[in-house]
Amino acid sequence: MINKKRLLRLTRQLIKTNSENPPGDESRIARFIKKYLQDLGVKTRIYEFKKGRSNVVARMGEAGEKSLLISPHLDTVPAGRSWKRANPFSGLIRKGKLYGLGATDCKGNLACALEAINSLVEDKVTLGYSLIFAATADEEAGSASGLVPLLDKGILKPDAAVILDSDDFSIIIAQKGLIHLKVKIRGLRAHGAYPDRGINAIDIAIDIINRIRKHKFVYSKNDYLKAPTINLGVIKGGDKVNIVADWCEFELDLRFLPGESAQRLIGRIKKEAEMQARKAGMPPGAARIEVDGVQQPYIIDRAHPLVGGLARAIRKAGARPRIKGSEGATVITFFQHKNIPAVATGFGSAGCAHMSDEYVKVSNLYKGAFMLEEFLKNYQGR
Repeated sequence: MINKKRLLRLTRQLIKTNSENPPGDESRIARFIKKYLQDLGVKTRIYEFKKGRSNVVARMGEAGEKSLLISPHLDTVPAGRSWKRANPFSGLIRKGKLYGLGATDCKGNLACALEAINSLVEDKVTLGYSLIFAATADEEAGSASGLVPLLDKGILKPDAAVILDSDDFSIIIAQKGLIHLKVKIRGLRAHGAYPDRGINAIDIAIDIINRIRKHKFVYSKNDYLKAPTINLGVIKGGDKVNIVADWCEFELDLRFLPGESAQRLIGRIKKEAEMQARKAGMPPGAARIEVDGVQQPYIIDRAHPLVGGLARAIRKAGARPRIKGSEGATVITFFQHKNIPAVATGFGSAGCAHMSDEYVKVSNLYKGAFMLEEFLKNYQGR
């Protein structure tokens, strides 16, 4: 049976354990969780692919049975300096809200998962499948030290997965693909009084950006996702105001829909960059593209048993399931390369992730832990 006081105490303990990323060190919170689970008699192990980047993996049930993975993440974004209502590591409870860094993203979900496991152990529930719990590192920076190597190395090989990283009992069945890339441009340096003697790399960058903004995505409408987007997130260049800038670089965030090709989009930007550099008088190679990361778009049939099972458990908890898509990137996309069906759900409070004065509704925690326990008890292993 879900213990409300224990759940709140646990959530506050997790929030008080700093796991900001960057700098990126989940070792302390991972050790806390490992001990918590081992004290329950659950087989638990920590995996690290980079020093301090700890992942906790625990297993319940017999090997060889059908398996289900539930997975929240350990890291948070940096706290920043603009918190006003509470210290980001306080776990303050006020007017039905629990404040703290990660309260919504993702330590509230983490606490709900641990409390659900605790309740299953206490009640001596026998599951008809093998339950795998993985609390992963580095989700906020691409999962290169977390879920990705856990999957690639075969440490995690579930038959299905539920990622605990969403808000208000949403069930995420689709999400956009993600491209992060950097465009680097060389120009020709000259005195600022004689700009005609140089080639300004910032001017080239502006021309490239204007061309990219006019790009028309080719895509099919998706019932769960909005249109593709391009965001110019970073731009810098030049050394001094009275010098013709001989360098400039900018970074783009592209979100694209299922059915669209990441490589085609990258190729289009590369072509535009090279063309504008040549038009400005620069030789080949003056504009380069560096791809920092690609996540493919993802979609799963809303009739999949994972979706129906979660929806039933959410209703039983007294909440309303919302089947939807995600404009942002969750880690469900990494499972498609392994042919593992995956969805995301969670109990955070909408609009709070990555914000100052982040909070989670206390009622969401109670309902979330109850809902998760119900889902795990009734999951049929298919």
